[in-house]
Amino acid sequence: MNDPALLTTPLKKSWIGRLLKASHSRQLFADLQAIVEPSISQTEAGLRAVKIIDWYSVAPEAHRVELCLLMSEKFAPDMERLRVAKEHYEKNMDTPEKGMAEIKLRRALVSPRRRLLQSFAAHPLGIRFLVDLRAELLGWLTHEPRLRTLDAELEALFTAWFDVAFLELKRISWDSPASLLEKLIKYEAVHDIKSWDDLKNRLDADRRCYGFFHPRLPNEPLIFVEVAFANKFNDHVAMGMEALLDVAAAPTDLSKVSTAIFYSISNTQAGLKGVSFGDSLIKLVVETLKAEYPQLKTFTTLSPIPGLAHWLKREDDLLATALQTLSIKALNEKDALRKRLQSAAAKYLARGLIEQRPIDPVARFHLSNGARVERLNWAADLSRKGLEQSFGLMVNYLYDLKSLAKNRALLAKGRITASKDVTRWL
Repeated sequence: MNDPALLTTPLKKSWIGRLLKASHSRQLFADLQAIVEPSISQTEAGLRAVKIIDWYSVAPEAHRVELCLLMSEKFAPDMERLRVAKEHYEKNMDTPEKGMAEIKLRRALVSPRRRLLQSFAAHPLGIRFLVDLRAELLGWLTHEPRLRTLDAELEALFTAWFDVAFLELKRISWDSPASLLEKLIKYEAVHDIKSWDDLKNRLDADRRCYGFFHPRLPNEPLIFVEVAFANKFNDHVAMGMEALLDVAAAPTDLSKVSTAIFYSISNTQAGLKGVSFGDSLIKLVVETLKAEYPQLKTFTTLSPIPGLAHWLKREDDLLATALQTLSIKALNEKDALRKRLQSAAAKYLARGLIEQRPIDPVARFHLSNGARVERLNWAADLSRKGLEQSFGLMVNYLYDLKSLAKNRALLAKGRITASKDVTRWL
């Protein structure tokens, strides 16, 4: 096998600094090889992996990068074995041996890298280590594309390990452990939690918060959703964040509610990028809420439009510039600038596609789940963030349970489903 120290040669970029000395690189490589030694058990492999986990926790960034390069480049599939298996499969495509030939090809495709990563996962700290490692690795890919094979292997493993079948849906309440509540404050990505009173309001008896949890990451929600209730869809609570997050508002009478509002969905683990469980979370939460409150008829979001301002600046810079100098709340329904912005927002959400995918990232998520663009809400988020990204506009995506499959099918054909309330602005 090639000298692992040769990996240090191409990596002479100022972004990463000094690499390991050649002797240390050889030792690190030997430690990794020891983990995948065929003669040892998976348990022993996990114990050996702890040595690397401990080393990584204190290693400089340059050395952590080199570890990832070693795993990415020196634990690839055996190319000769793969070539032979591929040729055997191609020769037996139309014979009774096709099945066995495929099995051999599949086995040849399994890399030592996969066993290495699985050995880390065998230790109780291993999943946490690998998720954090990938979070760092994603930031290195631009500078070091040789890491892409390791990234792809991790994403494939995470997709299997974090399948919804292995996750547990839990309600998060004010009575949850303080350490968990602190994580909600840390990870909230849509509407910042400003205080403990703000958090208590979001977790009060007339609100709901649910998260997906993995058994190897206890008290660490992978994704969580915050839910408010309203008596009807046209309730002011469903139209803007000021009313929805008002800590002084009277508690909602849950016996009379008909509408559930998903107003924040936050992923917490950067290392799980590409692993999709948000749609499953929404479906399970809907089922849970319907079981608790059978009278619920409407399931909607109150969502930001994070790409609108950037898009509008490119499409109509004069309008974008004019809106930045005005008080959005002061514009009445007949104001020409207000109408132009609503028309632009409707075009962005109901017609904005790139390669048959919605331009806006939040729209992409909800529309791919089968929701439809239901209503634009003026001056719905007057926070600095809301004004900067969408001039205060927010949108409701409606989850009509009977139409989800139909809407997904239309989106696959490049057609976004939107209500008449939205399309009238086009």
